[in-house]
Amino acid sequence: MRTRRGLCYPRPADVCVDKLLVKTQDFARDYMGCRKRQRFSPEIAGNPDFFDLLPDDIVISIFSKLSSTARSPSDFINVLITCKRLKSLALSSVVLSKASPKMFAIKAINWSESAHRFLKTCSDAGNVEACYTLGMIRFYCLQNRGSGASLMAKAAINSHAPALYSLAVIQFNGSGGSKNDKDLRAGVALCARAAFLGHIDALRELGHCLQDGYGVRQNIAEGRRFLVQANARELAAVLSSATASNETTHAWLTWSPHPIPPASQRHPAMPGCPLLSDFGCNVPAPEAHPASRFLAEWYEGRGGIPGPGLRLCSHVGCGRPETRKHEFRRCSVCGAVNYCSRACQALDWKLRHKAECAAVEQWLDEEADGGHAVAGNDDVIAGS
Repeated sequence: MRTRRGLCYPRPADVCVDKLLVKTQDFARDYMGCRKRQRFSPEIAGNPDFFDLLPDDIVISIFSKLSSTARSPSDFINVLITCKRLKSLALSSVVLSKASPKMFAIKAINWSESAHRFLKTCSDAGNVEACYTLGMIRFYCLQNRGSGASLMAKAAINSHAPALYSLAVIQFNGSGGSKNDKDLRAGVALCARAAFLGHIDALRELGHCLQDGYGVRQNIAEGRRFLVQANARELAAVLSSATASNETTHAWLTWSPHPIPPASQRHPAMPGCPLLSDFGCNVPAPEAHPASRFLAEWYEGRGGIPGPGLRLCSHVGCGRPETRKHEFRRCSVCGAVNYCSRACQALDWKLRHKAECAAVEQWLDEEADGGHAVAGNDDVIAGS
């Protein structure tokens, strides 16, 4: 067929109907040569179905959405065991870099070398949650302090608030080193950065530091403002999560002039209350980060003892262990509990310790020679 300009379309190739084999036209091949070709996996062979004909870019985009909204590791693992093509595409750096924190909620009992490699692959892909989770596991569980701190620092550089707060706790306590390695000014600076990003525990910790003049010039009014802001943010987070899950909040916000009873005397249907408990608001406890749950499960499976003479933070939502003896501060009233930070102490006081704390005339340190009590300011934290 001849056009007006005298050009002629090339003759199409033969079509074999019996064998269902179609040969492309010559002009189509030339036209596709000047366009961007769609990329397909090399494994597509034989008789592909419609799914196999999907371009890799579309499949990766779907997996990226899946990984960013996954609620458990099984949501993503089920994709990996489907076929080779899905496994290769799901493990691409684009997909792993967008994975949600809940995708790294690995049970401590299921920890293995393959789980370690998966977290390492995700951290190498640039996922800050994987960097923080693996950093916490290496620092506190695997005793690899340098590598764990560097991974948390990598997440902190990318403005990851939990990593900034964890590094602040390490600086406050001198974790992984001696008592002389404490850097209170660095801890306050890291805590302030995490608080600026909206981290609730960092806001609470910074408020107590300002009230007590710990690592920063004392400013009681400013510290109180940070504590009120922490409570407001925690209440807003709980209400927003309840709205998303269609839960009723009427029972949480019922005011009572009497303090909420301890957990042992509380009705099973009544949730725990670390927030505004003095005013009778039954706000449930905030969900712990997957890294904190891993630490708690890790040492619970080892009898709750991180090492000879070492203790765990008494706040149930923390899970941090001591890296040396007498690293954490004890309650100044009873001496029966110890905390890695003032934020954990404040939460645990409202959650359960307020009903359990009983004053004693003198409490002794188990490892102290001659029965002398530890009475230094760095080792005692006041009840509130």
